[in-house]
Amino acid sequence: MPEPTQLDQPTLAPRTPFYRRLWVVLGVLVALLLLVLIPPYVNVNRYQKRITTSISESLGRPVHLDNVTLNLLPLPGLTLDNFVVSEDPAFGNEPTIRANSVHATLRISSLWRRRVEFSTISLTEPSINLVHTAQGAWNVDSILLQAAHIEAAPTAQPKAGPQPRFPYIEATGARLNLKLDQLKSPFSLTDSDFSLWLPDPGTWHFRITAHPTRTDLPVGYAGVLHLDGTLGRSTRIDQIPIDLHGEWKAAPLGEVSRIVLGRDADWRGEMTLSASALGTIGTNEIHTRLHVEDAHRSDFVPTHPLAMTTECTATIASSFHAITTAQCAIPNGGSAPYLTVSGSLPDVRQPGNATVSVELPATPARDLTGMLQTLSQRIPEQLTLGGSVSGKLMWQPGTKDTPAITGAFTWKAGTIQTSPDDKSPVLLGDLTVQPADEPAPVKGRHSAAAGSPSTLLLLPTTITLGGREPAVVEGRFDPAGTSFHLTGNATVQRMAALSAALPQFGDGLNDVLPASAAPTTPIHLDITSSRPWGAAQTWQAAAERTIPKRRRR
Repeated sequence: MPEPTQLDQPTLAPRTPFYRRLWVVLGVLVALLLLVLIPPYVNVNRYQKRITTSISESLGRPVHLDNVTLNLLPLPGLTLDNFVVSEDPAFGNEPTIRANSVHATLRISSLWRRRVEFSTISLTEPSINLVHTAQGAWNVDSILLQAAHIEAAPTAQPKAGPQPRFPYIEATGARLNLKLDQLKSPFSLTDSDFSLWLPDPGTWHFRITAHPTRTDLPVGYAGVLHLDGTLGRSTRIDQIPIDLHGEWKAAPLGEVSRIVLGRDADWRGEMTLSASALGTIGTNEIHTRLHVEDAHRSDFVPTHPLAMTTECTATIASSFHAITTAQCAIPNGGSAPYLTVSGSLPDVRQPGNATVSVELPATPARDLTGMLQTLSQRIPEQLTLGGSVSGKLMWQPGTKDTPAITGAFTWKAGTIQTSPDDKSPVLLGDLTVQPADEPAPVKGRHSAAAGSPSTLLLLPTTITLGGREPAVVEGRFDPAGTSFHLTGNATVQRMAALSAALPQFGDGLNDVLPASAAPTTPIHLDITSSRPWGAAQTWQAAAERTIPKRRRR
């Protein structure tokens, strides 16, 4: 049988799947090249006026931008350069929003319809000015009202409907500035991330993460501020429903004091402040919870640093312009509050017009020892206080006939022991601290301090210091400093015990005590102390009175 020739061999089919895949890859590469190369040659600036007009009508403010660029990767969209939203002239001339770059991503499905929709609008490092006037108006009021008139479908709605879907708006690296009328305040939020979307047709949801700071002094890391909430719709700004939740977390007390007070209050520790507001922009109820951990003075660390939680409620009125009622309570480990602070503020921009009341129910004095040891490292660890402390002080704007501060605090049946084993405690009468109705000038003090409405007096009270009769002590606290007057019989031994228990009172006391006096022999004292705030205390003995001799006739 003859062998098959080469012509008789079977013919192989061409590798069509390979070439087909090759053409698909080449087609994709060409499409990608076109997506990269074509946009620079497509001029969309002719739509710039239409874009700015549309955004202006949505915000109710004039909008300006320098350039519009078409982007096809990774998704079709537009880039707006130097985007500026002008301010309402009633609130100033500085723009409300300024961003170097804004990127708007198109919803791909909308490209096949006449109405174009954006899925996301991203602002890069914008600067936002929030303005509050003395009359209580905010510069964003008109923007919120304008948005309330625009019908929009939810952001996450999968399919297009009769109303355009609201885009997901976000900002990264934003800076929020607070202005009071035309003056920019030092408070601001930096490195802020912001997002806004429409979960349902009648509600906007927003979220902010930012770092609080000041612009007029260096401030270190001051914790992170989180704010999350919803805004409803209304034809009136004061009737827009709100549900807000915020938290200022892991904030060092030293940096918090720099931001709030403009100076370092010399406290260390950590603070977490949470708050929620429910109601309308015009009137709402705010609940706050302040937790302080490991709080102490900056110059020492006490054995038991302060840890406490304070809860407050307040009614906010006039679009966050006034506080009609506010009350804070510091728990005492039980059902009764340890300290209650209440008040009102007609104008948040005028804190001097606030009315504040501080009330302490009858509390064992021993419970205050820990607070004293937190305030000063010089308070003995074995100090024991007896009796009970109670009272109420109210501060209000004073008039010619009405004092600014009223009320009093009283320490009843007070005792002072340097240790629990002290068999001879210092006994006090009812010790009362109250405001001075008409502060009288004190020798050596500045006249302005003498007439200050914040002067407190320690009323004369008895104190057992080893004499047959108790001595009498009285004092004064004002913006210039403190002063005490002690008169009566005492022994050097009991004076030393008092100085050991209350070192601040005993500073410089040995300088006026007779060096030759026996420790247990009573001596008569008539001495006065003076201590300017932040300076040393000095004691001075009263000048002896001399009786002139009669002339013989």
